[in-house]
Amino acid sequence: MIKTFRHKGLQAFFEKGSKAGIQPSHAPRLRRQLERLELAKGSEDMNVPGWGWHLLSGNLAQHYAVTVSGNWRLTFKFEDGDAVLVDYLDYH
Repeated sequence: MIKTFRHKGLQAFFEKGSKAGIQPSHAPRLRRQLERLELAKGSEDMNVPGWGWHLLSGNLAQHYAVTVSGNWRLTFKFEDGDAVLVDYLDYH
């Protein structure tokens, strides 16, 4: 279950379907990724072929990412079986 978001636009998209805070072209893939993240019990549940699931390092150590499009990533961390600090960013 997703417990917390870092990105307010992503949270609005998840909760209300608003595309105001995200790239509209990313909406279909983000929807699928967020739906799966909502059901995930751990980060490895996001290891879907084609999503580029990987562990991050540096100031995002212990966070994971999946590719949305190009340099855009959906990042998250798991605590007690729940996704927290879910973010949407271009980190390259």
